[in-house]
Amino acid sequence: MENVTKRRDRHDIVAKILGTAKDAKIKTHIMYKAKLSYDQTNKYLDLLVEKGFLENLTIRRKKQILTTYRTTENGMELLRHLESVSKLFECARFKRGQLASDSKGKADHVGV
Repeated sequence: MENVTKRRDRHDIVAKILGTAKDAKIKTHIMYKAKLSYDQTNKYLDLLVEKGFLENLTIRRKKQILTTYRTTENGMELLRHLESVSKLFECARFKRGQLASDSKGKADHVGV
């Protein structure tokens, strides 16, 4: 199987972060799930908290105090919209690919 690396856009990254943080996750968990560097993670988390799509929660686990991030209601709404747009693009790509293969087949029949 071919390993194809696809560059992600900001919308895909934001959707991954919001989806991961539905159940309040620590920064490291979000960073690994979203496949981001430490600096990228900090920039996205700061932006999403500032815009009200994520909230900081402080929890105590054993003897540690941890900061977690949880998706807010506004963040959940944004996530639903991003997922809808992603589905629309997938559908459009499928239809465009189907149209291209249909027209290719018709062109082959014209020469017969």
